[in-house]
Amino acid sequence: MTHAAEVAARYIAVWNERDPSRRKALLAESWTEDAEYVDPMMGGKGAGEIGALIGAVHERFPGFRFALSGGADGYGDRVRFSWSLGPESDPDMIIGTDFVLLEGQRIKAVVGFLDKVPV
Repeated sequence: MTHAAEVAARYIAVWNERDPSRRKALLAESWTEDAEYVDPMMGGKGAGEIGALIGAVHERFPGFRFALSGGADGYGDRVRFSWSLGPESDPDMIIGTDFVLLEGQRIKAVVGFLDKVPV
């Protein structure tokens, strides 16, 4: 599903954006105003909170990059994909799978799962 791949690519782009003002613009383009994000370690609602969560990840893991792992699947208003996070030397240090709910073409909600986390 091409649309699922586009949603996943936009999602990864937001998580990789280090500049807060550019990240805010990307969130406004591809997420709804009242979007929600939750995973086992954090959660937030709205672009401000979600942008701050992403910023905190960049602070905690400087130099780490997100990448899609495999393809994205979609059905109706749902998309799922896996991703990896790590430095260039160990790009899959952290692995996760996210489930996205869309509202039109924009992300309404994300539930994330961590599949691999270092001890």
